[in-house]
Formats: sequence, structure tokens, C-alpha cells
Amino acid sequence: MGPFTTDYNHSDTAEPHIHRTKEILKKYPEIKKLMGRNFNTIYYIIGIVAMQIGIAFLVKGLAWYWVALVAWTVGAFANHALFVLIHECTHNMVFKSRVANLWAGILCDLPNAFPSSVGFRKYHLKHHAFQGHYDIDADLPSRWEAKVIGNSFIGKSLWLLLFPVFQALRPPRLKEIQFSNKWIWINLLTVVAFDVAIVYFWGVMPLIYLTMSFFFSVGLHPLGGRWIQEHYLVKPPQETYSYYGPLNALAFNVGFHNEHHDFSYVPWNNLPKIREIAPEYYNTLHYHTSWGKLTWQFLTDGDLSLFSRTLRDNKGGLKVSKGDESDFFNGMEQKETLVTA
Repeated sequence: MGPFTTDYNHSDTAEPHIHRTKEILKKYPEIKKLMGRNFNTIYYIIGIVAMQIGIAFLVKGLAWYWVALVAWTVGAFANHALFVLIHECTHNMVFKSRVANLWAGILCDLPNAFPSSVGFRKYHLKHHAFQGHYDIDADLPSRWEAKVIGNSFIGKSLWLLLFPVFQALRPPRLKEIQFSNKWIWINLLTVVAFDVAIVYFWGVMPLIYLTMSFFFSVGLHPLGGRWIQEHYLVKPPQETYSYYGPLNALAFNVGFHNEHHDFSYVPWNNLPKIREIAPEYYNTLHYHTSWGKLTWQFLTDGDLSLFSRTLRDNKGGLKVSKGDESDFFNGMEQKETLVTA
């Protein structure tokens, strides 16, 4: 193990996906048929939200350690699935109407106990269009964050445990994106009202269950390996990685991350078909088969840290505009126009 690296991997190239997307579409134009919305996703949203609310009711009389066990073994997977479905709503892959997708994302947020859907939407599409750009990409850890956490097992464990907190502290650095708008407040008030109703009618334990499920789903849990899998440089200079393991069945194929970045208009149910059509583009890339194994590697490998990411100043020729940065027809629409024209 060498000395702790205190800087990102710098690149002067544009984000890596648009060129491959053009190349694949030229060779396999039938992939365009996979693009479109999947209305059936709303039924999964309703079902999982109802399940989590039902479990929250059932655990209201249990001791906290039993509640924690249920949250770890069941709730984490349910809430993680809801985060993936928020992701589908962010890309307008459920309804044609942007407003309907916003409300569907807020519905996903109810069992999360904390409002995150609209905030995620505001920043995620910019992550696609400006991957690795420090002033725009909220997926990139902040410098102070990476320095504070370092490369120790304890530091990285704490980071995963409090992953939502660290993400919530990133927006102030993204000065080119306006954080607050009416939908942020609608999301906040809706989730807070739901939390208050849960406590009022059922007591505090159901809310503790939902909170634990929320933190386990994105943090110190095998599922937390997803956040390492997507863009941490385990095989540099490759910048984006897919996961082809069994948990995709419970996570709506979110592991197909290279495929998603290449074709963000393709809904979750069609992502594996991209790899089937163009295996020579994806099987030759490094990929992961276990989130749990990757989580352990990240925690124990001193050469991996929050600086194990690619940073770029090149905006790839796409225009950045202030205002509602999450608008589907803002950053990502420009990219898709480039690759499908």
C-alpha cells in the first residue's frame, strides 16, 4: 500500500459514455427500440411503499433490536428498491408527464423518512451530462469530505454509515445549480407530514424502522457496495462499472450502470438487453459480481478512498444553465440529441 492519495484522478477528456453510445447505435440501431417508458413501474412503487408501511405497522410493538434486524434483512432491500424507482422517475421513465414523475418519486420517498427524491432529481441528470465535473456532479465526493474520511477502515465505515448525511452536505459546493424550488418544499412537507402521522397514530418505533431501513439501504450494508461499484476506480482508468450479480433481481437492474449511462432513455426492464445485443462492448469492461465483496474491498484496501474518482474540467460541450437543473429536457436531453441524431 502506497501513501494516501490526496487528489482525484484528473482527466482532460469529455465524459466517457457519449462516444461509446454513438458507436453502439451505429452498429446496433435496434437498441433504439428499447428506449421508452415503463408504466408498469408505478405498480411496483405502490406495492413496495405499501409493504414498507405494513411492516412499519407490524413492528410497532417490538424491541428496537428486533426492529433493527427486520430493517437490515428486509427494509434495507425495500428502501433500496425505492431509491432505484426514484431514479426511474428522475429519468421520466414512468409517466410522460414530468409532474406525474415528480409525484411518483415523492410517493417512493414516504418510507424513506427523509425527503430525497426531488433533491436527487435536481442533481442526478447533471451527473450524467457532466460526469466528474467538480462544480456540477453531486455524485463526486467533496474535497473536504475525502480528506476527513481518509483511507482508514474506520473512516470509510463511518462514511458509509452516514452516507446520506455526507451527500446532503454536497449541494453548497455546486454553485452552478440552484437548490431550492417549490418541489423541494413539496417533497419536504409531504414526507414530514407522513412521518408525523406515523408517530401520531402508531408511535415512534415504526418511524425508527423506516429510518433504519433508509440508512441501511444506502450505507453500511452489502447494498452500500452499489455506490462504490458505479464510479470508484478499482481498475483505472475505467471510470464507470457495472454489477452483474443476483441482487439486480431485487434492485430493478440498477447494477447495469455502464448500460444506463450509455442509454439513459432505456427503462430498468430493458437494461440487460443492451448487454445481450452488444456483449463485446460490456463484457470487455471490468465489472463486479458482488456488492458485499466490493464493500469489504473498499473498507480494507488503503489504496481506495473517496479520492478514487475521476475529476474533469471539460464540460463536454454541453451548456450549463441555472434554474431547475433537474429538468429532463435540460442537460440530458442535449446529450441524447447528440447520440441519437
